[in-house]
Amino acid sequence: MPSFDHDGVDIAFLDEGEGEPIVLVHGFASNKEVNWVAPGWVSTLTRAGRRVIALDNRGHGASAKLYDPAAYHSAVMADDVRALIDHLGLPRADVMGYSMGARNTAFLAIANPGHVRAAVLGGVGGRLVGGVGLVPDVIAAALEAPSRDDVTDPVGYQFRAFAEQTKSDLRALAACMRGSRQPLERDALARIELPVLVAAGTKDQVAGPATELAALIPGAQTLAIPDRDHMLAVGDRVFKAAVLKFLSDRT
Repeated sequence: MPSFDHDGVDIAFLDEGEGEPIVLVHGFASNKEVNWVAPGWVSTLTRAGRRVIALDNRGHGASAKLYDPAAYHSAVMADDVRALIDHLGLPRADVMGYSMGARNTAFLAIANPGHVRAAVLGGVGGRLVGGVGLVPDVIAAALEAPSRDDVTDPVGYQFRAFAEQTKSDLRALAACMRGSRQPLERDALARIELPVLVAAGTKDQVAGPATELAALIPGAQTLAIPDRDHMLAVGDRVFKAAVLKFLSDRT
C-alpha cells in the first residue's frame, strides 16, 4: 500500500484505474476499504473510466495514529488531501467525501479551490452549518470507555461499535473527535464557486437535510437518498448513479 509523508505524518492511500482523477475522503472511524472499496465505489468509478485515489485520514486505517486533538483540526486534515493531490503531481482532481470526509472536502474547497474541479459532499446536511451535528465529548468518552458495555449513550455506543468493527485505534479516534469538530460557516460556504453535489439520506439524523446545506453554496445540486440513514446511504445505488451523472456532466 503506497503512502507519503506530509509534515511528518505518514498518510496511506490507494491509487487505481486510469482517467480523470477523483480523490475519496472517508468518514470518521472508517477507512478507505470500509468506506469506498467494500461498498463498491472504487470498482464503480474505475469501470466508469476514472482514476480513483482514496486516502486513510490521519488517525485512521493504515495512516499514522496521533493522540493530540490539535493534530486533527479540519483545516489540517483537509490539507492532507491537498498534499496528496500535490504528491501525485495532479493539477487538480474531483474530490468526494462522506460525513467527516465531506467536511474536510468543504474545507479543502474553501482553502484551495484550485485543487478541486468538483466536489461531492455526502452524508452532510443542515446540521453541519454553524454546528458539528454530534456531541464530541460524548462520542470521545464512549471511545475511551473501558469496554463497549460501559457505554450508555446510544449514539456513543453506535460509534464505539463501529470503531471496534473497523479495528480502529480508539484513543486516536477520541483525539480526532475532539479536535476535528470545526463547523462550516455560512460566509465560507458562500465563497465556494466550483460545482458541488450535496447528498444525504432522507432518514439521516446525523446530517440533517441536504437541501439546507446546498442552499448556502452557490449553484450546488442536491440529492436526497431515499429511505437511507447515515450508515446505509454510503453504498446506495441511487447515490452512485447520481454521482456518476454529476461527474460526467463536468467532462
